[in-house]
Amino acid sequence: MYTKVGFAGDKSPRVVSPTIVGYDGGFENNAYVGDNASPIQRGLITNWDDMEKIWNHAFATDLQVAPEERPVLLTERSLNPKENREKTTQIMFETFKVPAFYLGIDTVFALYASGRTTGVSVDCGHGSTDCVPVYEGSALYHSILRVDVGGDDITRYLMDRLGGNDSSPDIFADMKEKHCFVAPNFDQESQRTAQQSYELPDGQTIEMGAETFRAPEVLFQPFMLGLDIHGIHQHAYDSIFKCDLDIRRDLYGNVVLSGGTSMLPGMADRLHHELVSLSPQSMKVNVVAAPEREYLAWIGGSMLASLSTFQDRWVTKEVYDESGPGIVHRQCF
Repeated sequence: MYTKVGFAGDKSPRVVSPTIVGYDGGFENNAYVGDNASPIQRGLITNWDDMEKIWNHAFATDLQVAPEERPVLLTERSLNPKENREKTTQIMFETFKVPAFYLGIDTVFALYASGRTTGVSVDCGHGSTDCVPVYEGSALYHSILRVDVGGDDITRYLMDRLGGNDSSPDIFADMKEKHCFVAPNFDQESQRTAQQSYELPDGQTIEMGAETFRAPEVLFQPFMLGLDIHGIHQHAYDSIFKCDLDIRRDLYGNVVLSGGTSMLPGMADRLHHELVSLSPQSMKVNVVAAPEREYLAWIGGSMLASLSTFQDRWVTKEVYDESGPGIVHRQCF
């Protein structure tokens, strides 16, 4: 999981760093941004003190700006609890003293970045996959579906199968990024016996066989993790099916992939194949997988914040002081 920071109008983030905070020698007063634990679990903030440290590091070190001098736009996962939205807003205004703030859904921003205002945004991230239908720029909240399966589950699958431990997730995450792929046809791929070698930092090697495609298969067959839930393709289909019949054609024709886990080779083709199998024959399925989809939500936010037409969408300090944190629900949607 990574935090991406930069300035509105930029085409890509200035800094991309792990969303983690470590502690020197186990003492919390020696906190540093490093290799330990993330304050975000399954896309939701669970440790606010550590999240503040990451935001402070982004302002002071990554961007070298004073937060009280610039409006701040943050992305959030879909179905973010109301209390989390209010807490984020409160921290930005009361701790960082920002002059204006906006909190927006990452999947909607990703769709904007693809040049669309209508479609289904499928964000496959570290801890979850969100399927968000959007119509004319607005998320259709009644149709949003989330499945708590993502890139970290692929990493954990590799660790379980290849002898990893809790101190080695970074190694297996790197292994995933270098060697894993999504099989176009899982059953056919299972008949092959291709081997891959991965060299560890100490010079030893790990041999990978079927794990290269079996690990990513957990996205489509979560029962491999012992979970009694449908795969991401079924959730994408179900989110479309929950929408009005007269807009489904536009949704099927604009399925936008984003998120770091979507970068796995074969992901777009497999999702397309599965949606074609599920959808009516009269519907044309089009899955959009932009080369920059890993940062698509950030790019969409950057584009939006730089538009003159967006400037009246900011929650200003004056409005916050009058209305309190609850203003985020009325002005950021």
